[in-house]
Amino acid sequence: MKQKPIIIANWKMNKTNSEALFFVEILKQVPKVLGKANVILASSFTTLSDLNKALVHFNTEKQLLSLAAQNMHFEKSGAFTGEVSCKMIKEVGCKYVLAGHSERRKFCNESNALIQKKVKYALDNDVIPVLCIGESFEERKAKNSLKVIHTQLEECLAGLKASEVRQLIIAYEPVWAISTGGTAEHAMPLQIQEIHAFIRAFILEKYGKKIAQEITIIFGGSVNEHNVQSYLSLPDVQGALVGGASLDVDTFIRLLKNI
Repeated sequence: MKQKPIIIANWKMNKTNSEALFFVEILKQVPKVLGKANVILASSFTTLSDLNKALVHFNTEKQLLSLAAQNMHFEKSGAFTGEVSCKMIKEVGCKYVLAGHSERRKFCNESNALIQKKVKYALDNDVIPVLCIGESFEERKAKNSLKVIHTQLEECLAGLKASEVRQLIIAYEPVWAISTGGTAEHAMPLQIQEIHAFIRAFILEKYGKKIAQEITIIFGGSVNEHNVQSYLSLPDVQGALVGGASLDVDTFIRLLKNI
């Protein structure tokens, strides 16, 4: 039996503080729906403190909603204007942090080496990194998908022990399938399963069978209420990183209901 899926709502640069709080208040009214998955909200830094306060009593009996930061620096503190530290995101209730999202790789020029530092520092401070990997349309068209994924895994996990790798969440988010409004014409489920199986095989070869069985691998690529179940039904897909379909609370609830 597959574990309860992990559903991460990545709001990106959306939602003011009041909008984020409204969203959460609606979600709190459907605990049975939330119970179908491990739901994580990756919200902007300005909202996290108040979201954490809004969830303290709600999560008393069961951890129905968790928080993730969308980014963090790999240093403890210092002269890094505009950055936030691991200590800061932990203080506002974050148990998870995104690392290596394709948009940060593209717009902020984040390299695999930099992402590795973030992953390592998060693990050292008891925050679970959600390591995002994935190929571009050009790389896929050139039939280099597996080569790109292999390189990203090699370099982003460099120097990590098996005991650290087992704590990770790996999110396969093919760049060519993000924000398309639906991936059916681009990313067929069998193709997604192939990549997820490749990732698990990489972990098996590098870190052993036990770690390969325990690590969580999720898919992100225009996941919505209509296609979420087709992806979650795949053998090696254990959750979803949801972008646009997580911005409207009613749409997101329908997605959760369809799990």
